[in-house]
Amino acid sequence: MVDLDFNFTSEVWVFSATKASWHMLTVPVEMSADIKAFTKHLAKGFRSVRVSVKIGKSEWQTSLFPDSKSGCYFLPLKADIRKAENIKKGDSISVDITVTT
Repeated sequence: MVDLDFNFTSEVWVFSATKASWHMLTVPVEMSADIKAFTKHLAKGFRSVRVSVKIGKSEWQTSLFPDSKSGCYFLPLKADIRKAENIKKGDSISVDITVTT
């Protein structure tokens, strides 16, 4: 098994194209390109990529979702994580992600 680890800082924004609003972080373009190349044979569904995430003291598993316009992946932030880490729209958040093959 091979892991690909990243750390980045990103600003929380809200995606509200549906009835529900999702808080998101954007994975930087260069990291997104590395993840895409690393996982092109593994991506599922919407070309999403399974990752382990750590923000502050919170750790969980989720998926990154690709954005064809920007070439970046988006990381959704669940409400329980936002609450536990006191995260709000506009906050700059340090994130550790691990992609495992």
